Amino acid sequence: MGGYIDCGHEGAEPMRVIAGKYRSRPLRSLRGMDIRPTSDRLRETLFNVLTAGNPAALEGSVWLDLFAGTGAVGIEALSRGAKEVHFVENSAPAADLIRGNLQSLGIVEGFNLLQEDLPRAFWRMERQHVAADVVFVDPPYLMRDAYTNTLRALVDSSLVWAMSVVIAEHEKKFDPGEEYGALRRFRKLVQGSAALSFYRMGSAAGVRV
Repeated sequence: MGGYIDCGHEGAEPMRVIAGKYRSRPLRSLRGMDIRPTSDRLRETLFNVLTAGNPAALEGSVWLDLFAGTGAVGIEALSRGAKEVHFVENSAPAADLIRGNLQSLGIVEGFNLLQEDLPRAFWRMERQHVAADVVFVDPPYLMRDAYTNTLRALVDSSLVWAMSVVIAEHEKKFDPGEEYGALRRFRKLVQGSAALSFYRMGSAAGVRV
């Protein structure tokens, strides 16, 4: 998750890479920064769903980590064999944090860090002909309009295709919506006060993730 929320935290819980090449390696957040990283537990749930018991399921995949914050989700994908992760984070301190986490793990390739707002980042990635297999959307919970704006922008872009999975992390008490044009929700998981909504282009009938 990226950006800021006014939650008044003085620090952050320690984080780690869950599995893969960098398993158990620590990840940093920033004391005093109001970043809400995706918790280790929720991140583990997310990747358990995506891999469905097959540790090699994400090898060679292309990811967009939008509102990337600490970069934990995209880094987890790289750890599990993703070919390419595009981190999008317009906050300078958070972008520096992502760079630091990547550097601490010795990750020097397979990623692209875009320190700019989403419209500009989408335009740039489209020009690079990026086609994502997985898109993770996690704006600050208080920025509810960001869900609508981002999901609509994805539908109108060339960044997602028929087999792309788009996942939005959100508060349990907030529903980001069932569909945005051809992008339709096919699964929702709730864990504690957080939830994950899974979307795919076209009919959700028969989709299993």
